[in-house]
Amino acid sequence: MRVSTAAVTAASLIGGWQVARSTGVRPLGGAILAVGGVLAGREWARRTSPAVTAGLVATYLGAFGLSHPLAKRIGAWPSVLAVSAVTAAASYALADRKAPR
Repeated sequence: MRVSTAAVTAASLIGGWQVARSTGVRPLGGAILAVGGVLAGREWARRTSPAVTAGLVATYLGAFGLSHPLAKRIGAWPSVLAVSAVTAAASYALADRKAPR
């Protein structure tokens, strides 16, 4: 069964942020982010080259890091949605639309 890594990355970035925000327990949000990253990372490694996998992992982690300063400029929701959209688009373009190898 193929897992949509675009959906996993978007859901874990949005879901992790929302859980951390609503519960006040940041490590819980981080756990959701980590689970999504591991699941997507395993799929990326299975479907793509090591270089593409590394790039997608960097994009995922970078999105998390970038969302914080971006939120100060445009707001929390727009920031999380923007970085989630970029990460999902990269994931789809580089891993999901390709046939498994």
